[in-house]
Amino acid sequence: MATQLNAKVFRVRTGLEATSKRLELYARLVRLDRPIGALLLLWPTLWALWLAGKGHPDPWILFVFVVGVWLMRGAGCAVNDFADRNFDPYVVRTRHRPLAQRNLKGWEAWAIALVLAGIAALLVSTLNLLTVLLAAVALLLAISYPFLKRYTHLPQPYLGVAFGWGIPMAWAAETGRIPTVAWLLLLANVLWTTVYDTFYAMADRPWDRQLGIKSTALLFGDYDLIVIAGLQALTLLALLLVGHRLHLNGFYDAGVATAGVLFLAQLNRARERNPEQCFRSFLNNNWVGLSVFLGIALNYILRLTPVR
Repeated sequence: MATQLNAKVFRVRTGLEATSKRLELYARLVRLDRPIGALLLLWPTLWALWLAGKGHPDPWILFVFVVGVWLMRGAGCAVNDFADRNFDPYVVRTRHRPLAQRNLKGWEAWAIALVLAGIAALLVSTLNLLTVLLAAVALLLAISYPFLKRYTHLPQPYLGVAFGWGIPMAWAAETGRIPTVAWLLLLANVLWTTVYDTFYAMADRPWDRQLGIKSTALLFGDYDLIVIAGLQALTLLALLLVGHRLHLNGFYDAGVATAGVLFLAQLNRARERNPEQCFRSFLNNNWVGLSVFLGIALNYILRLTPVR
């Protein structure tokens, strides 16, 4: 009897350990251990929600978008790792990913992506029809992006559209329409995403060149930092134009100015093209997103912007 009980306890313990390891692999697949991607997706969404809601976004809409960001980012990572499963083992930064090490199968990545996207779809179905239709476009962008790097040197601007698609969605959810300023803010996000994802690609440039993976880092070549500086300047200009159109001032301008200082620090850090420093410049963009958001929020909190 004691032997049978011990055997049963051993089987249960072994099963729990196997389940725990599997769940850990799934968590790594959707990057729960690396939240930077979700944050870079979240900031422009929050910018748009606060601007569309004039400082007071609808609580349920805010909940749907924040949860949706994390769900869709996880789904996008699963699809991305499936697309790159034969490339990642040869890149230092990505060779420990679950699919690269063959610890997970391709169908598992797609299953996780479908479950996460399905939950996001259920949440967005509670919003208006225009938002639902835009969400369908967002799904197509998320699925198609990981495969572009095989065919074009411009996957970074496409990622900017994918990461910024929450901007028109936010205006649609809050107001039922998409004004011109929403597309201007989306343009700012496309420019900004191209900046930080080029830094990201610069960190992988030696391996991408060998594997035939295309990126703006390879496209810009020796002029990478000059082009990035120009894109940063255009990002700031687009953000200032958004502020002008919406009559934002004071704290918003300070938030954009802070972003400009952070941009200069990123360029300085990456000046030697050291992969680790380029990656740090990429990570620093979380503070850019936060700075602009704080500028927007403080305008409304301190009532420097009239509600129109």
